[in-house]
Amino acid sequence: MSDSKYFTTTKKGEIFELKSELNSDKKERKREAVKKTIANMTVGKDVSALFPDVINCIQTDNLELKKLVYLYLMNYAKSQPEMAIMAVNTFVKDCEDPNPLIRALAVRTMGCIRVEKITEYLCEPLRKCLKDEDPYVRKTAAVAVAKLHDINSGLVEEQGFLESLKDLLGDSNPMVVANAVAALSEINESSPTGQPIIEVTTATVNKLLTALNECTEWGQVFILDSLANYNPVDDREAKSICERITPRLAHANAAVVLSAVKVLMKYMEMMGHDSDSVTNLSKKLSPPLVTLLSSEPEVQYVALRNINLIIQKRADILKHEMKVFFVKYNDPIYIKMEKLDIMIRLTNQSNIAQVLSELKEYATEVDVDFVRKSVRAIGRCAIKVEQSAERCVSTLLDLIQTKVNYVVQEANPRHKVNYVVQEAIVVIKDIFRKYPNKYESIIATLCENLDTLDEPEARASMIWIIGEYAERIDNADELLESFLDNFHDENSQVQLQLLTAIVKLFLKRPTDTQELVQQVLSLATQDSENPDLRDRGFIYWRLLSTDPAAAKDVVLAEKPLIAEETDLLEPTLLDELICHISSLASVYHKPPTAFVEGKVGLKKILPTRTDGDTDSEGQAQVIPGPDNLIGDLLDINIGGGGAPEGGAGAPPTTDLLGGGLDQLIGGGPVAPGGAAGGLAPGAAPAAGGGSGMNSLLGDIFGTGPTAHTGYVPAKQVWLTAQKGKGLEVTGSWSRRNNIVHMEMTLCNKALSGMTGFAIQLNKNSFGLNPAQPLNIPTLNANQTLDISLPMNTTGAVQKMDPLTNIQVAIKNNVDVFYFACMAPLHIFFTEEGNMEKKTFLATWKDIPATNELQYTIENVECTSDGISTKMAQNNAFTVAKRTLEGQDMIYQSIKLTNGIWALVELKLQPGNPAVQLSFKSRVTDIGQGIFQIYDAILHN
Repeated sequence: MSDSKYFTTTKKGEIFELKSELNSDKKERKREAVKKTIANMTVGKDVSALFPDVINCIQTDNLELKKLVYLYLMNYAKSQPEMAIMAVNTFVKDCEDPNPLIRALAVRTMGCIRVEKITEYLCEPLRKCLKDEDPYVRKTAAVAVAKLHDINSGLVEEQGFLESLKDLLGDSNPMVVANAVAALSEINESSPTGQPIIEVTTATVNKLLTALNECTEWGQVFILDSLANYNPVDDREAKSICERITPRLAHANAAVVLSAVKVLMKYMEMMGHDSDSVTNLSKKLSPPLVTLLSSEPEVQYVALRNINLIIQKRADILKHEMKVFFVKYNDPIYIKMEKLDIMIRLTNQSNIAQVLSELKEYATEVDVDFVRKSVRAIGRCAIKVEQSAERCVSTLLDLIQTKVNYVVQEANPRHKVNYVVQEAIVVIKDIFRKYPNKYESIIATLCENLDTLDEPEARASMIWIIGEYAERIDNADELLESFLDNFHDENSQVQLQLLTAIVKLFLKRPTDTQELVQQVLSLATQDSENPDLRDRGFIYWRLLSTDPAAAKDVVLAEKPLIAEETDLLEPTLLDELICHISSLASVYHKPPTAFVEGKVGLKKILPTRTDGDTDSEGQAQVIPGPDNLIGDLLDINIGGGGAPEGGAGAPPTTDLLGGGLDQLIGGGPVAPGGAAGGLAPGAAPAAGGGSGMNSLLGDIFGTGPTAHTGYVPAKQVWLTAQKGKGLEVTGSWSRRNNIVHMEMTLCNKALSGMTGFAIQLNKNSFGLNPAQPLNIPTLNANQTLDISLPMNTTGAVQKMDPLTNIQVAIKNNVDVFYFACMAPLHIFFTEEGNMEKKTFLATWKDIPATNELQYTIENVECTSDGISTKMAQNNAFTVAKRTLEGQDMIYQSIKLTNGIWALVELKLQPGNPAVQLSFKSRVTDIGQGIFQIYDAILHN
């Protein structure tokens, strides 16, 4: 009878029956009871109550029963750790059993019981099994070491198991070697530092290569993967290893083939581009990759994804194999799409004719997505192979004139969509961008198909063509006007393009298109709810009304040519993915850290060539983006230092503030003592002596000066990963030890590392400037780094709106990124802000009443003493306190880094959580900032 009977529905009270059967004297009944228990466990029933009874059955000579008990033990040991210790003696005994199957079973189960309490008891049995005479036991013990390392890595290192594993690499049995390699690889991958715990040496490599030929296919994969992590000493060793690995390319298992390809691709990097060895290896790599495309579709897809990476690195490997990537009628859609991508990458002058012939055929297929991609592929070929651009354009025109329609089943069955025409117009727009003033003769044909366009991207592309070549299209105004009829129903992409196209038309033919441009500007600015469209409309309107010549320079500016290959992986990411060929990373085209949570793992990169043929990176000039904030930010110090200091030889800069610091503080030049012009003579305390800062602090608070950290606002996102091309910056500001700090957290959400960081601040209201360079050597993918950058206030001054707005530029090897953030005003409160009582009173009276501002801070839970303490920690000093008509009055003085003084009066009424804040200063611009920071600190 089959074992299915054990899975039938059980009756009530069966646990009790099983308990009695498990304790039966009859071996047969005991075995049946264990089988029933395992069946219940398998279907999800809780049979943990039987743990001691099942464990009692472990003392048996019956191998089948022992396997079942061990299975039960592995499942419930974690929930019953105290009971699991009962089985330790059995493990020790079974590890010395004459039957190697039982010894291996015991050591396998020991590795699977993830209970830290009993791991130390298992060390001795495991050590014996690692040196067992039977290879089956040794190979099982090797895997058990990796499992034990996952539970308690320190124990494995203390007990010397890592050295035992290294000894197994020289074992006479190839399967023991393979398992030892797999265990060591697993241990290295779990390294918390990202550095290998055990390095592979030249002697080890020779042992692995010896075992390679005799292993099973999965053993070969483990060994090849381990070899891929080894960096040869020189190109001679690399060639030697490649010669011994090359026969694996003929293996029947696709995993072995791809693992061998990975090793060869990595070692080829060490041999230089032009060596004979690289040429020979390239020829040998081609046939096995082509053979993989004869497998079942799933294997084909994995092979194609890997081939996509390989040809981005070394296109010459498959340059003569274009035909194998031609699409078959019965290929699944995911295979077709991948083949199309590879066809475009392999396209060159010699094979463009047959490629175009194929693509033209694909464009008449029934699968809409495939048709779209085929048409786009023709456009990409035109951009890539300049000599054949005209032939590609002719092919696109032929497709447009055939007008193959596709019935849209989801909507109206009578509604037919010409996807070929739509996609052709999109790619022709790109061709016009790549080859301006070359193929404009086809515009008339495109205009004939204007009515058939119903997709936003196609309509936007057609509008761009009409606007760009408006001077060559006689009825351009009529064509564009036809789009205005349903302007508000159009997609935002179409609306934006239409606005720009009509402005271009007006600048080229101003006499007869004035009404048209007024109509579109009115629609964009008055009737639209889209902020992007509205803002662009206002910019065009202002440009056209104030300076038409400038408008012409902006709108009709020469555009950069588009890139040939827009979907290539960045080189650093490509190098990393080459090291992950035959893994999921090569299918996703993402590094493992992008989709595997938890362990860091080893960072795999291609070795550098030893022939000196490396690219010198140099100090490349930063090309500013079109959306830069202010020109000053572009003078960034590429070397990584802070912002350039002014001085001799510095280029003259326009002071947008006009009056400089004088205008900001609202008076004459700053007095030598640091007080703003207009304050009473004694406002700035002396730097030394009994009336200085130190004695004032001692008089009022009874303490000497202390280094303290005041209020630090929560970090906010300053630069999103989307705008930062993977770099996300969150930050805040603090003041510590009389120094302003820019507290930043940099997170790299891109797929490759970032280097070459530098930072610069634009001119701002307080002259804030980095005091030192941004010292970040490398920010790896998915790495987060906290930076505390000290600042000074000696930089150029320019009044900002709002006053504490700080504009920042951060540069790295990817680009220069610009963002603006608000600095809380209290970081500019200096330690010299404690004013004497008489000076405070005289200054308060001297400042006009019109300069007094009042605010209310709601829901304050502090007492007057608590407020004084909190504000003193942030350099807002209490000069005096008094009680007037039942209200507590606090008088505080503040001095900013630029010499501006602020005087504050706080009124508190017992039982009332609202605090009245009165503020006076020669410069009322700082009033709102003072209120905001008081509100934040008192609610912190």
